[in-house]
Amino acid sequence: MRNGGELGFAPDPEAAGVEDAGRPLLALLADRARVTEPGPLARHLDAVAGAFTDFAESCPPLPSGDEKPGAVHRARLALAEATGAVLADGLSQLGVTAPVHI
Repeated sequence: MRNGGELGFAPDPEAAGVEDAGRPLLALLADRARVTEPGPLARHLDAVAGAFTDFAESCPPLPSGDEKPGAVHRARLALAEATGAVLADGLSQLGVTAPVHI
């Protein structure tokens, strides 16, 4: 989020651009509300973090090199923002203070 701001663009959840690579992450984020027990919650958060890593490696939220930020980057950044919120909330429910930068 911070780097996107430095590049002059913000997340836009309405923008098109979350490719098929983002579908597993979206499914995990949507499933988060039903996982409440500490053990399953910790495993779920680990799965969310892993799915985000896979997504970010294949679909970088930030443009690279001379690439200009576009709608696809704003959509990816929105997914990154949602992932951070889910991870922070889940960690809070486990009694762990989330770091400022996840």
